[in-house]
Amino acid sequence: MKRFFSSREENISRLRSALKATDAIVIGAGAGLSTAAGFTYSGERFSKYFFDFQERFGIRDMYSGGFYPFPDAETRWAWWARHIYFNRYVDAPKPVYQDLLALVKDKDYFVLTTNVDHQFQRAGFAKERLFYTQGDYGLFQSVTGKIKKTYDNETWVMQAMAAQGFIKDGQGRFQVPQDGRLSLRIPQELIPVCPDDGGPVAMNLRVDETFVEDAGWHAAADRYAAYLSAHEGRKILFFEIGVGANTPMIIKYPFWAMTAENPQALYACLNFEEAVCPAEIQARSICIDGDSGLVLQELKRDRNCS
Repeated sequence: MKRFFSSREENISRLRSALKATDAIVIGAGAGLSTAAGFTYSGERFSKYFFDFQERFGIRDMYSGGFYPFPDAETRWAWWARHIYFNRYVDAPKPVYQDLLALVKDKDYFVLTTNVDHQFQRAGFAKERLFYTQGDYGLFQSVTGKIKKTYDNETWVMQAMAAQGFIKDGQGRFQVPQDGRLSLRIPQELIPVCPDDGGPVAMNLRVDETFVEDAGWHAAADRYAAYLSAHEGRKILFFEIGVGANTPMIIKYPFWAMTAENPQALYACLNFEEAVCPAEIQARSICIDGDSGLVLQELKRDRNCS
């Protein structure tokens, strides 16, 4: 693996030129992009909204909380209502997604992402140019996955947040009340059920073989495949941002392979301590180590000044 090619400034300059010159851009986004945007799962943000779960159950971050064996469904769904709300129905603290959109909005682009927080659409990316491969925090599915449909959960989330004692501020966003009194449980009648069979539901997240790939998922997959086919052999930039090593077969490895197969293609990678590429595509790669948000901010600033 090759990690660095030249200075950071030189690589940013190369990426700036590539963004301008390419015919098409395929963005591959992982969790690191949302982390750069301030969607952290631990630390101050976790302690602010999950302090009572932390005190009661010893949970230390949102990720591990999703796997905690809560004592009952009322508590488990109270947790998930908060988890969904603060990671799906609010904007990220930093305008990283907006900065990325400013760079590509006038280009022919498509987004492939493993993120499930809906931030691309919240920032203004066109829905028909997005493929969420791993699910969406905003969707429920039947727990068995046998019903090949998903169900919007926004109305339920808002009801479950209010039931725990969260109150809306002047911008309509739920906040912890001043006295800090929240419930760790929702009423039994608020436990979500499948609209079709009345059975239990689960999050539409790819955690095992029960994950539902509904009609919308397949339509997005087809659009992505059609986009790649239409640009085969053309000047294209595979722009990977914040993709770690957990699921490299979804974005990273295919981007490397498609770059290697197409002499007109370039590969760019923004990542923190994982900005690498194979030696086979080194000459046509731009790897920048560091905070992706800061790189995008710099590229946007340069674009506005040009």
